[in-house]
Amino acid sequence: MKGVAIRLCILGLLLEEDQHPYEMLIRIRDRFLDQHGNFKIGSLYYAVDQLAKSGDIEAVETIYGEGRPDKTVYRITDKGREYFQKLLIERFQEEVSAYHPLHVALAFARHGDREKLIAMLQDRIRNAEHEVNLSYQVYEEHQGIVPRSVLHLMVGRYEHARTELNWLRRLLKDAEAGQLGNREPVDLLNEEE
Repeated sequence: MKGVAIRLCILGLLLEEDQHPYEMLIRIRDRFLDQHGNFKIGSLYYAVDQLAKSGDIEAVETIYGEGRPDKTVYRITDKGREYFQKLLIERFQEEVSAYHPLHVALAFARHGDREKLIAMLQDRIRNAEHEVNLSYQVYEEHQGIVPRSVLHLMVGRYEHARTELNWLRRLLKDAEAGQLGNREPVDLLNEEE
C-alpha cells in the first residue's frame, strides 16, 4: 500500500504526543525518517488529511495566529492505535530490497571511461564520508533524547553508511589499478584495505 511509511510516522509521532503537522515534519527530518521511509516529505499534509478522514487521528485544537496560517493539532484515536499496530507489524515483515543504483552499472564498468568512473567514485566517496560523519553525529546528539529503538535506527544508518564507504573505496582502488575487467580469482572480502 502506498503511503504506509508516512502514515506509520504520523501515527507513531502522535503516540508520543499531540502535534500539528509542522511539528511532525520537524521530527521526521530530525530523525531522518523521510530518508528511511521512502516517501516524500511533501506527502505529510495529504497523509494527515487522509488519516483524519478515516478517523485514525482527530483534531483537538486549532491555534490561530495573525499573519501566519492556522495550526491544527492532532491526536491519535483508538482506531488509529489499532491501525498503527497493523502498519508496524507489516513494516517488520516487509522484505528488504537490495537495489542499489550501481549494481547494474558495475556489471559493465569494465567498458566505461576509466577516468570518468574514477572521478565519479571519488565524488561518491566524499558523499559517503559525509554520510558516515553525519550519521555518527546524529546518533551522538540523540543519546538520552530518543528511545532506544530510534537509536537502533541511527546505528543501522551509520553502519550501512560505513559499509557503503568501504565498498566504494575498494571499488575505487580496483578502478585506479585498471582491475575492473580482471578475471583472475580474487577474494575481495579478505583483501586488505
